[in-house]
Amino acid sequence: MSTGSKRDGFSSTLAALMVALGSAVGLGNIWKFPYMTGTGGGGAFLVIYLFFVFCVAVPIMISEFVIGRRSRLNAVGAFRRLTGNPSTPWSGIGFLGAASSYLIMFFYSCVAGWVYCYTYKAATGAFADITKEGAEALFSATIGAGGAEASFFSSTVLAPIFWQVFVLAVVGTIISLGVAKGIERAIKVMMPALFVLLIACVIRALTLPGAADGLYFLFHVDFKQVTPAVVLAAMGLAFFKLSLGMGTMITYGSYFTDDADLSLSPLKIAVADICISMLAGLAVFPTVFSFGVEPGAGPGLLFITIPLVFSQMPFGQVLLFAFFLLTAFAANGAMLSLVEVPTIWMAEEFNISRRRSALINCVIIGAVGILAACSADGTGYLGAATLFGKGFFDLFDYLSSNVTMPIGGLCIAIFTGYVMRRADLFDELSNHGTLRNDGRAAFIRVLLRYVTPVLVLVIFLNALGVIKL
Repeated sequence: MSTGSKRDGFSSTLAALMVALGSAVGLGNIWKFPYMTGTGGGGAFLVIYLFFVFCVAVPIMISEFVIGRRSRLNAVGAFRRLTGNPSTPWSGIGFLGAASSYLIMFFYSCVAGWVYCYTYKAATGAFADITKEGAEALFSATIGAGGAEASFFSSTVLAPIFWQVFVLAVVGTIISLGVAKGIERAIKVMMPALFVLLIACVIRALTLPGAADGLYFLFHVDFKQVTPAVVLAAMGLAFFKLSLGMGTMITYGSYFTDDADLSLSPLKIAVADICISMLAGLAVFPTVFSFGVEPGAGPGLLFITIPLVFSQMPFGQVLLFAFFLLTAFAANGAMLSLVEVPTIWMAEEFNISRRRSALINCVIIGAVGILAACSADGTGYLGAATLFGKGFFDLFDYLSSNVTMPIGGLCIAIFTGYVMRRADLFDELSNHGTLRNDGRAAFIRVLLRYVTPVLVLVIFLNALGVIKL
């Protein structure tokens, strides 16, 4: 199949895997996984999450990689090329993916701003001799709590907005440099260093008094706490953490080299992602129980517990700065993939430069993202403003994780399983016949036709109350 004009791409299969992992491993692992496991009941949530990773997320990631590499186009143009129809309704999947990317970035850039802020605070010694109460107060100040009583131009309101804009400036600059020189080069530095520091956190957390209670919470399975909302949240987290249903993996798949094994690469990415998520859980929950923090504390869990871990370590302030700096790098990895989706779409569809497209998209994200930055806390400047019963921060999170991404993933599975020609699917999975994996390819197609879409649809409809399990 012709791939059109030469496009920027990854330099090797290993680089492609590293960048895709960088998209999957971000604040979803270090920030969202621990607090959602905490609010979802611990071990039971973990079991359900793992089920969705292997039965739903991995097959959909394979689909996205196949669609991307087969077409060598952005998430919208990919479906037009594969169907041979410029006006195909299947291109709506790409538009839905771009919408998911925007929704996530509206609140994700806000959280990344908190990480950047904590990196600065760690560098200036703000966490020296921190206590649980001090950590909670510092987090409240970082997210603009109490801003409802202040003017918009007060430091309480403007501080989280400043850090959000700063994050977008960094991400936009890297995106503008291109795939190999920008995204790939940045991820290769960020990921290994984060992994090493996360292990250091785990070692220290496991030696804290009361750590065993945290381990029990994380691994004890009690399905009595499971509700339809918890099941939907677990599936949504699998989509969120592996960057699915948002056009990201289609876009990255279009940059993959021809020798990358698309049937095994997603499995490797998923396993590595799970390992890092578990490391984050092992770092957070022993600390939570050691210092008496509520495991269901919500989005602030990471920002309260990690400073407490490092306060108990030799050279803790130096290591804390390094940890948040590398957490910022991890956040960048995920944001690069999210911003890349609308950036490459706009650049290719409207024939404008990558740099201009990146600037336009970062401005859009920043303008709407202010709503999230001002509503992360109920007492924030816009904390009392709600839409569909949710504040803007929570609404962007809910719509992306529980609505647009599952719908996008469902449509992608249906497209690959029923619309895409079997010969094309097998040709991509076998790297044009160089891999002898027909049995594996057939199994993947069965999952995409009869298992993955059914699971997504049933869980989604059950959570909405349309059906009852």
